[in-house]
Amino acid sequence: MGEAAARATGLDVTVIHHADQEQTSATDTASAAATMADRGVSLILFVGGDGTARDVLSATSDRVPLLGVPAGVKMHSAVFGTTPANAGHLAALFLARHPSARLRDAEVMDLDEDAIRAGRVSAHLHGHARSPYERRLVQNAKAGSVPGETESLDAVARQVAAQMRPDHLYILGPGTTTRRVADALGIPSTLLGVDAVLNGESIGLDLDEQALLRAMEGRETEIIVGVLGGQGSLFGRGNQQISAEVIRRVGRHRIQVISTVQKLIALSTGALQVDTGDPEMDAMLAGHLPVLTGPGRTTLVRVQA
Repeated sequence: MGEAAARATGLDVTVIHHADQEQTSATDTASAAATMADRGVSLILFVGGDGTARDVLSATSDRVPLLGVPAGVKMHSAVFGTTPANAGHLAALFLARHPSARLRDAEVMDLDEDAIRAGRVSAHLHGHARSPYERRLVQNAKAGSVPGETESLDAVARQVAAQMRPDHLYILGPGTTTRRVADALGIPSTLLGVDAVLNGESIGLDLDEQALLRAMEGRETEIIVGVLGGQGSLFGRGNQQISAEVIRRVGRHRIQVISTVQKLIALSTGALQVDTGDPEMDAMLAGHLPVLTGPGRTTLVRVQA
């Protein structure tokens, strides 16, 4: 569980857990984390998503600080760095006892399965972990909807649907915001998946990267995405199917972002975050993007990696 990768970097490692089988499970994660806590480590730096965060927290409670390197599909918890590089930077600051890296109680969240079945994206709080914090380097927990924003989002969705051009492919990112666009078109959609629309009709639901690239062949394509509340994530959190290669072929100028003003005001860093896994793509997306906040209203918002 990380031994080979750690040795490849030249680190001197001690193996503290041996899995019973080749394919490791949550039990192995929890056992390794508990052993680390028992040995009095200064920090557990783990790689994964919300499920891994839950497993590590369940085994360690508040005995040792936790910090996550974002590498999962779902990352709604506040224990993750905004990017893998920022997680590493924050770990270094914390271990060097730099005054800017203090500890906070960070929410460990995971998606509420009952809410998903009811057609809502809602994150459930599983507990709090002591976690290093520096405002620019870590994300906040996913925030819920703000009362009163429904009508504004519905109006924007109707506008976006009405302005879709014939024979253009539209990639709809996951979430309730983009689902409103599908609802305005009267077509099915997947709440947590990435869908494709052509001439007002769905031509693919819950598509992966390769399926998106195939659908894009020979077609002008646009991407429509929402903003992850509380974190301000644009790409790299929950929509990894819209990969750097997909974005590269679409082009920055054909990305439509939908959000409420309230959600933008609540951004802790005042900027949207991108973490596509491709530094060149992240740099290309950085700058300012127009965000649709109401019918006929756009706001220029800074984007940072």
